[in-house]
Amino acid sequence: CASPIPADATSEPTQIPDCTNGLEYLADLSIPDGMQLDPNTVFEKEWQVKNSGTCNWNNLYSIRLVSGSAFGANPTQAIVPARNGAEAVVSIEFVAPAEAGKYQATWQAYDPNGEPFGEWLTIEIGVTSP
Repeated sequence: CASPIPADATSEPTQIPDCTNGLEYLADLSIPDGMQLDPNTVFEKEWQVKNSGTCNWNNLYSIRLVSGSAFGANPTQAIVPARNGAEAVVSIEFVAPAEAGKYQATWQAYDPNGEPFGEWLTIEIGVTSP
């Protein structure tokens, strides 16, 4: 006898009971730390990461700003779904500040219970004088 499929079933990966969360930073794919940008430039930062835990990331997982500037982005972003052991790209669109200077921000992944996990993702830019 087959079990009935729950009404809220989606194509998201099935969660593993008592799993652990992990995120390993692998590389900056765009906007290397220290990159100089013109004021008010729209740019996309991409980080290559690995789901290094045993949990599958689904639509209840997020990445959140933990320090620094949000650069015009929402401080809570959806994280791309990824099965455990898989690599993924975290991508956020930002706007460089209007004032010249050095700016940084730190982001971290959060599980469905609002608990932070994994390595931090950082961005560090310089804004040139107009």
